[in-house]
Amino acid sequence: MVDFQWRQLALMVCALGAHLTAQSEVIRFDVSERVPAFEGRSFGAVGPYVRITGKATIALDPREPKNAVIADIDKAPRNAQGRVQAVADVVILQPADPGKGNQTLLLDVPNRGRKLAPQLFDDAEQPGANRSEAAADAGIGFLHRQGYTMVWIGWQSDIPSEPLQMALLAPAATGITGSVRNEFQFDHLTNPIKTRVSADIADPASLKVTVRAHWTHDRQTPAGLSVKAIDAQTIEITRPSGFDAGALYEVTYQGKDPIVHGMGFAATRDIVSFLRQDGSNRNPLAQHGRVGVKRAIGFGVSQSGRFLRDFLWMGFNQDLQGRTVFEGLMPHVAGARRMATNFRFGQPSRNSRHPQDPAWQIDEFPFTYAVLQDPVSGRRDGLLQKCLSSRTCPKVMQTDSEHEWWASRASLLVTDPVGNHIDLPANVRAYMMTGTPHYADPDKKVSASPMMVLPVNPMHAGPPMRALLTALQAWITQGTEPPASRVPLRAHGTLVEAERAVPLDIPGLPYEGLHSKAFFSDHSVLPPKVLGPYKVLAPLADADGMAVAGIRGMALAVPRATYTGWNPRAPGYGPGNLYPLQGGVVPFAATRAERLNAKDPRLSLEERYPQPASYVEAVKSTAARFVQERLLLPEDAERAVLRAQANQLSQLN
Repeated sequence: MVDFQWRQLALMVCALGAHLTAQSEVIRFDVSERVPAFEGRSFGAVGPYVRITGKATIALDPREPKNAVIADIDKAPRNAQGRVQAVADVVILQPADPGKGNQTLLLDVPNRGRKLAPQLFDDAEQPGANRSEAAADAGIGFLHRQGYTMVWIGWQSDIPSEPLQMALLAPAATGITGSVRNEFQFDHLTNPIKTRVSADIADPASLKVTVRAHWTHDRQTPAGLSVKAIDAQTIEITRPSGFDAGALYEVTYQGKDPIVHGMGFAATRDIVSFLRQDGSNRNPLAQHGRVGVKRAIGFGVSQSGRFLRDFLWMGFNQDLQGRTVFEGLMPHVAGARRMATNFRFGQPSRNSRHPQDPAWQIDEFPFTYAVLQDPVSGRRDGLLQKCLSSRTCPKVMQTDSEHEWWASRASLLVTDPVGNHIDLPANVRAYMMTGTPHYADPDKKVSASPMMVLPVNPMHAGPPMRALLTALQAWITQGTEPPASRVPLRAHGTLVEAERAVPLDIPGLPYEGLHSKAFFSDHSVLPPKVLGPYKVLAPLADADGMAVAGIRGMALAVPRATYTGWNPRAPGYGPGNLYPLQGGVVPFAATRAERLNAKDPRLSLEERYPQPASYVEAVKSTAARFVQERLLLPEDAERAVLRAQANQLSQLN
């Protein structure tokens, strides 16, 4: 009798273990490598790090309500247990002694398979930032000295898995066909030009192509324009005369076998939850039945920031057991945009840019975190709506470059769809990095491009981002309120109609009201039918041509030039439009005489800094103020002073 009871108990334990494994959705975690990172470099009290490389296999139940939001998951092939499987690349950087870490898992959502957090927070250079092998690959080692356990999970299923590119191998919903639309802007005149489309071509005869100089122009099919299929996803476009390098080419066709791209959201949810919660020896972070991380922050740049906004909006911040996945989210340079991922024939890599389609799926309502009514579509929604219902809302810091306020409709974060001021929810902060482009490598210099009117803005957002991540960590762990939001606002008069945002009297600063607009479209027809506009506003600039609001970093607070978040396209490359992702620079005159001769209203360098030491002293006092306001760390204040002394802070030499 006793033996029978033990056998029954053992069966119950096995059944419970199988249930927990099924509920976790991570059915395998295969570690291929566990090695010392950064040549054994030690990071202060935290010590050295190890790098863990592996693959996680997830198996999703399509009947689970939390999975049902994934487009076409019910049409994907299933395993013997009736589940849909996918395999994600995973890379982990963990303190060699986990007990010396800060108990926070920092997920850096890969951008097109790449790690970008090391560039932004650690001033690390690529490709070393992706390798984490050489000592220099850790840059200044900020994240490591803080003790973060850093994780990267492949989520994108339209790119291949490669040594320096993390991806998700997701299934296709075979046997399905449908209409697909791709837009291309080549910025060169190679003819004919081969390029890839976003889904397999079902019928080469269905391929059609049009051209136009601007999104607002009529689509044209002039003589000399043609398209043909080279293979299942490669086409060749023959380009007509009469159009410059910035022309828009739109290709439509019948696609087949759409990949279930939305599984990338579930992979992120389930693998983060597994790494945080599973104490078994399957988990590479588990030791003696316990996991050394207590909380998680999700961070993403650009495409990956938009991923996090969609992740939150679709309800994935609640895991299958109802627990919160991320206590903090930090989407960076995402603007008011989301993704075109969780759709049939979705396009995870797609990011329409001025002057491309401003009514694409990544620009659909809701735009902001608060729950609002959309007067165009009639919907009521917000990015926080689902997490409010499940009580799994994170603390959110959305950080944007100034470029996002010109090109990514960021004003819709702080206005309703018709342009009225709204307050952000209590758990959300927003910050604009004034005078910055979309993204710049550390220590980049001012350069010229034939495709842009202005010299290219090199401003890197690392210093304020390090301060804000530190504030987010304190907000989560100690309840310390972070700095107040710093963005242009209607209520403050710093968010205005784009046409009157920038002074028109600054020589060499050509502004014509250029900005990306927003519309609601019906995508069930081709081409999509525009149903109505949304109000998009722009940051008000001062007399120097630089935005008044936001975090005005050192190069703006103690300026030697005008820095903008926008840069017009040059003749030959689609003039009359913004160049994607870039900002501009217009140096100040050296002397008052030079300024007056050029009729430049901006004070010259000699008027601003009359003595050789004036500039350095201004940097010292400004850095001290930023530290007090928690917008700069003391170590970055010291770096700023050293760079000012070396005449390198402005990036103009």
